[in-house]
Amino acid sequence: MNRISAKTLENLIFGHRIIVIVVFLTVTLLLGYSLTNLKVDAGFNKLLPVTHEYMQPFLKYRDEFGGANRIVVALTVESGDIFTPAFFDTLKKVTDAVFFIPGVDRASVSSLFTPNVQFTEVVEDGISGGNIVPADFTPTPERLAKVRENLLKSDYVGRLVANDFSGAIISASLLEINPRTGEKLDYIQVSRNMEERIRAPYRSENIGVHIIGFAKVVGDIHGGAASVKLFFVATLILTTVLVWFYMQSVTLTLITMFCSLMAVIWQLGLLPLLGHGIDPMSILMPFLVLAIAVSHAMQMTSVMRAEVFAHEGITAHDPSHGPATTQIAARGAFRRLLVPGGIALASDTIGFLTILFIEIEIVREMAITASIGVAVIILTNLILLPVLLSYSTFDDAYRKRLQRRAVFLAPFWDVVSRVSQPRNALIVLAAGGLLGLFGLWKGSDIRIGDLHAGVPELHADSVYNMDSKIISERFSIGVDVLSVIVETKKDGCIDHEIMSDIDRFAWTIRNVPGVQSVISLAGIAKTINAGWNEGSLKWRELPRNQHMMVQSVAYVPTASGLLNRDCSVMPVLIFTDDHKAETIARIIDAVKHYRDGYAADDVRYLLAGHNIGVMAATNEAVEAAQFPILIYVFLAIIVLCVLTFRSIRAMLCIVIPLAVVSLLSYALMSSLEIGLKVNTLPVVALGVGIGVDYGIYIFNRLWASMRGGMALADAFRTTLETTGTSVVFTALILALGVVTWMFSDLKFQADMGIMLAFMFLVNMLGAILLLPALAARMYPSGSGKPSR
Repeated sequence: MNRISAKTLENLIFGHRIIVIVVFLTVTLLLGYSLTNLKVDAGFNKLLPVTHEYMQPFLKYRDEFGGANRIVVALTVESGDIFTPAFFDTLKKVTDAVFFIPGVDRASVSSLFTPNVQFTEVVEDGISGGNIVPADFTPTPERLAKVRENLLKSDYVGRLVANDFSGAIISASLLEINPRTGEKLDYIQVSRNMEERIRAPYRSENIGVHIIGFAKVVGDIHGGAASVKLFFVATLILTTVLVWFYMQSVTLTLITMFCSLMAVIWQLGLLPLLGHGIDPMSILMPFLVLAIAVSHAMQMTSVMRAEVFAHEGITAHDPSHGPATTQIAARGAFRRLLVPGGIALASDTIGFLTILFIEIEIVREMAITASIGVAVIILTNLILLPVLLSYSTFDDAYRKRLQRRAVFLAPFWDVVSRVSQPRNALIVLAAGGLLGLFGLWKGSDIRIGDLHAGVPELHADSVYNMDSKIISERFSIGVDVLSVIVETKKDGCIDHEIMSDIDRFAWTIRNVPGVQSVISLAGIAKTINAGWNEGSLKWRELPRNQHMMVQSVAYVPTASGLLNRDCSVMPVLIFTDDHKAETIARIIDAVKHYRDGYAADDVRYLLAGHNIGVMAATNEAVEAAQFPILIYVFLAIIVLCVLTFRSIRAMLCIVIPLAVVSLLSYALMSSLEIGLKVNTLPVVALGVGIGVDYGIYIFNRLWASMRGGMALADAFRTTLETTGTSVVFTALILALGVVTWMFSDLKFQADMGIMLAFMFLVNMLGAILLLPALAARMYPSGSGKPSR
């Protein structure tokens, strides 16, 4: 921005200060009212990378074979088995309760009591069968024994009944639209209904109730959001206290926090106006915006305060400069920080916008939410904040307190400033290089997706993860399912070659580590064929005779989800031990290996359906986008820095520390076993943004001093006393504020608290140590105006 336009903007803003304040307050009140309409907006479809190749078969056949959005309710007994009147009475009631939960696709409900759960057997007169639990069932010992006998004739042991008969499952798919209201399904209410209508009334001393599924995850994360709100308040209070400790002024503290909170209100208030809600997975976005806002606000306040007291800041060497008026000082701070602050915030905004390249709705919502928040900081912190500061006043006692602090910190800055000496700079650069290499080595181990069994957003001992563990231990299935869609010619299910190929595929996948069980039409047909031959294991093969093949598959209904009406599509269901990234990748690779090297000509194996298919597509989308995103972010920063400072060397001084910290952030994620996924990507982008902020502010002050004729060592010493002080205190304040998240009920928030504290501190160290060391090498003359 040229001097004329900057001066015009300055006069426009400070010449109408009252109007500016009234406009901002009015907009804040309006957006605050809009904030009351902000709703939690969770949806399974938002997780789908709809343009990924895996999602095309999934979307094409979702209505026919069921979607990935399921709930599973498991009833287990603490001792004995399930064949008791009390257990079956509870199972019947829970089945009815699941059936009537709003949003459940009632046709998809499966339980021992639903008519779609049947057995078949071969008798003297041919094929016989029926419901495993007859319609006229009464829980007498004879009838219970008959149910057990029917179960053993079916393939539901391990699927709907525990392998050791210690539990039974009720499963169902959820609709995206609530048929009662015609509106988007409220997953939080579904989760609440499952707790109130199922777990609470039917859990007893001998019967445990375990519930898993996407809706339950959303509900539990939303429940943990209560602690998120508590930590938000605690972080806000702690940050305010620490800001006051640095500012030593109640007025400056209130102005700083008021403008920072205003940015959060604007961010959240704009979301309903743009037709967005806030997803539970992006609940930390307001924290990130508050952190960035506080960082920039403290820079503006510090520079303004320095302008008031000594033109170039209070120093221990010469604290006798006469103060300017606060309005002149506020104007000076506005002029000094308009360009670097605007460039830093523009870099942050671009960093978040690059996440839009991942074509997943929830990721794009996070990008939009974060970008809005950072964009409004340009208004609240670069325009309103200096206007409010222009009304502040300072007495002699305040000046003396700051002078005493400057004298106290002077020895510390003397030590730090030695980094700019050539020999020390080489040592720092060598250490930075080694850290960068370590980050590259350790960061290369980072994994895409979930790294642990259960839901990583929740602690391992959370109710949901314990429920998931119990279900996976007792049953051969859980909520983690991958379906491979097998497309072939019409009536392919009675073609021996095609069915044999599907059977070989199922056998191959069954032997992949991480696969719990595999269900295919070919496997069912083999069992039925053996049944036709007195159950002999020798006949558990696919018949070559077409008429016998028809006999083997005729009794498998389309409701089983294993075939369509004309037998041209036959999904293979793969139940996995967990949804760890390595488990998913291993199974997907095995499917591709068979598909590309061994599949018959008339058989096409299409990936992928159910929740593991969605996770596989999401993981691949994130993996494909992570490096392009970083490249775009750094390119944007490089371009903005070059345009601002008109110097390649200046750009390198800012970007190189940023790159080192980014590598170390990846190394930390790898060490903490935090996978890179849709809800951690924005935090990585934030790390880049915070680094840019610190680097640009430090270098801008250093650059200005050097262009004024100061030697590099003196310029850096002056920078440390002004901008450096605020950068160090800002990093410490923000790190202390977020490190309290370690005690959150949500593991995701606890992990992100560690990550953010690390980023705040390491970016600060990069800005005050590595950046000046680079400047010492880039500008070896050490004095005068720096060359391009």
